[in-house]
Amino acid sequence: MHYGVAVIGGGQAGLSMSWHLRRAGLDHVVFERDRVGHEWRDRRWDSFCLVTPNWQCDLPGFPYQGDDPDGFMLGAEVVDLLEKYAAAFDPPVVEGVEVRRLRRTREGVFDLVTSDGSCTADQVVVATGPYHRAAVPRLAERLPSRIAQVHSSQYRNPEQLPEGEVLVVGTGQSGCQIAEDLHLAGRRVHLAVGSAPRAARRYRGRDTLAWLAEMGHYTRGIDQFGDADEVRLRANHYMTGRDGGRDIDLRAFARDGMRLYGRLLGVDDGTATFGDDLARHLDHADAVADGIKDAIDAWIAASHIEAPHEDRYVPVWQPGRSPRALELGDVAAVVWATGFHRDHRWIEVPVFDGRGYPTHDRGVTSEPGLYFLGLPWQWTWGSGRFAGVARDAEHLTGRIVETRRRRVVEDVSWLAGTPTETYPSLDWWKAA
Repeated sequence: MHYGVAVIGGGQAGLSMSWHLRRAGLDHVVFERDRVGHEWRDRRWDSFCLVTPNWQCDLPGFPYQGDDPDGFMLGAEVVDLLEKYAAAFDPPVVEGVEVRRLRRTREGVFDLVTSDGSCTADQVVVATGPYHRAAVPRLAERLPSRIAQVHSSQYRNPEQLPEGEVLVVGTGQSGCQIAEDLHLAGRRVHLAVGSAPRAARRYRGRDTLAWLAEMGHYTRGIDQFGDADEVRLRANHYMTGRDGGRDIDLRAFARDGMRLYGRLLGVDDGTATFGDDLARHLDHADAVADGIKDAIDAWIAASHIEAPHEDRYVPVWQPGRSPRALELGDVAAVVWATGFHRDHRWIEVPVFDGRGYPTHDRGVTSEPGLYFLGLPWQWTWGSGRFAGVARDAEHLTGRIVETRRRRVVEDVSWLAGTPTETYPSLDWWKAA
C-alpha cells in the first residue's frame, strides 16, 4: 500500500494534521498504535484534569462547544473530546497499528514497517509527541525491594499504593499534582523538590493564562529567543485545574504537614539523601511567579485596562535548615515524577542532534518530506498543547502541499522535456 502522506500518531496532533490534510484534498493515513485518546485514557491518574482552560481546547474545525470555557477538563472529558472530534470528520485512522521502523528507500519514498505489515509514503508526519519512555533514574535500583515503585504515568490513585508513607520525586506539573492527590487522601507525603517554576492560577481578576494569551505569549515564535534550545527544555510552570483551578503552593503543603526536601541525590542502605537546595528551588519558583505578575501589571498599565488590585504573595512557610536525609523505614512507595525520554530509535533518518532531539524549523526537517508535529515549543509555547497544535498543523500542510506540487511540476517537466519554469501554476496538482 502506498500513501501520499502517512501521519504517525492519532492524538490531538495527528487528528489536527488529518483535518488539514483532508481539507487540502490530500490522500493520507493516520496510524495509531492503540486507540484515539490513548495517552489521556491510559497514562493519567484518576483525578487528573487539564491545567489549561477549556477555551484553549480549540481543534481545527472543532472549537470548544461546552458551557464552561473557564473550567478545566477531567481526563475522561479530554478522551471524550478527541473521540467526538474524530467522529465529526471521520479521519482515516488505523487503530491498533504501531509503526516500528521508518526509513528512506533508494527510490526516494519512505518505507514504514508496522505491526500489520509494510507500506510506503511520499511524505511522513511524526505526531507521537515527546513523552515516550518513562524516565526513572538508576538510583531506583537501590531502593529496598519491599518499596513499591511507580512512574507518574502509571499512578492512578492513592488506593493503588500500599499503606504507609509515600516519597514523590519531582515537582513538575505531574509531581506536584500527584503529591497533592496523596496529601488530600490523608497520606504522609515526602516530596523531593526540583527546579520547576510555578505560576499563579489567577491574578487581578482573571486566569493567568488568559492574561498571557492576550499578551501574545502563546503566539511568540521560538525564533524570538536567543537560547531556543534551552527554551525547549524548560519545565512547565506548575499549577492545577483541580476543583475549578487554584495555585499549587509547595510552602502551603509543608505548612499543612507535607515534608519537603531538596533534589534527590542518592539512596544507600535504606536512607535517601537530598541536596541542600530546597530554599533555592522554592525561592526560584516564587520569583518566576512574581515575574509573570510583573509582566501582567505592565500590560494592564500600558493597555489602560481596568483590573482589580491584588497584593503580592507572602511566603506562608520557610524551610529553615532543610533535611538532608530520610530513613525509608516507613516509606511504602515511591512515585517517580521524573519525566520522559524521547524514543525515536525506530526512525532511521538522520535528522537528530546529539541529544536525540529532531532538528527542524517549525516542524520541517532537513530530510525532504519528513515533518514533526506536537513537540513542546515546536514553534510557540502552545505548540505542544491544544492551543497551538492546530496552527502548526496548518503550517505543515502548506509545506506538504508545496512539496507535492513541486514534485508534480518536476515530473511533468521531465516527461515533457520542458524547463520547469514554463509551469508556474498547476491548479490540478491535487488530483495527481
